Amino acid sequence: MGKSVYSVVLDDSVVEAVDELAYRTGTNRSGLINSILAERIGCVTPEMRMKEIFSLVEQALEPRFLPAPRPSDSVFLVKTALHYKYKPTLRYSVELFRSFTGCVGRVKVSLRSQSAELVALCEGFFGLWLRLEVRYCGQLFDGGFPAEVVPKGYTRDLYEAGSGTLSDGEIAEAITAYIRSFDKALALYVDDPSSAEKKCEEVYKDYLAKGIGIV
Repeated sequence: MGKSVYSVVLDDSVVEAVDELAYRTGTNRSGLINSILAERIGCVTPEMRMKEIFSLVEQALEPRFLPAPRPSDSVFLVKTALHYKYKPTLRYSVELFRSFTGCVGRVKVSLRSQSAELVALCEGFFGLWLRLEVRYCGQLFDGGFPAEVVPKGYTRDLYEAGSGTLSDGEIAEAITAYIRSFDKALALYVDDPSSAEKKCEEVYKDYLAKGIGIV
């Protein structure tokens, strides 16, 4: 669903009220007007789908995942605390793309810590997780696996595993399963990195065994 620019004549008082509501709901003028018109005429926009998907993800995740303010309609943020000394914060960012086919979105995991020891520990896990992803799913991508270890973080593109458009529920379920599995494996690694590789591999295999619509 594409976007185009149109000229619309509105009363100043209407624009003022729209801008105020847009600010309160974390969107912009165009986004709010588009949403109001779409709801009025029964048209489902990508932004409406994103809102529904993110709502389902938030409902499904355990209470330890705390929602954070969203920077845009297409991005969902949650944060959780690592079980490590002073409980440092780990943030999961999920961005969805408007097409919902092919590459449907991107997950970014970032560590909020200045501890060199913890940063090195987590980056060791990120490297392990990437190796597991390549080992079990790398054959699905001719151009290389769509993930990378970045300073204090991990970035991973999400692709449809099959053909056709996934439902909102299927996309939400896939995102939830990935975050849960990543977080579980990371906790195992931080607890005892010397013996965690096999355990993390089992977590990843269990994640795949459940049947996923997104890889």
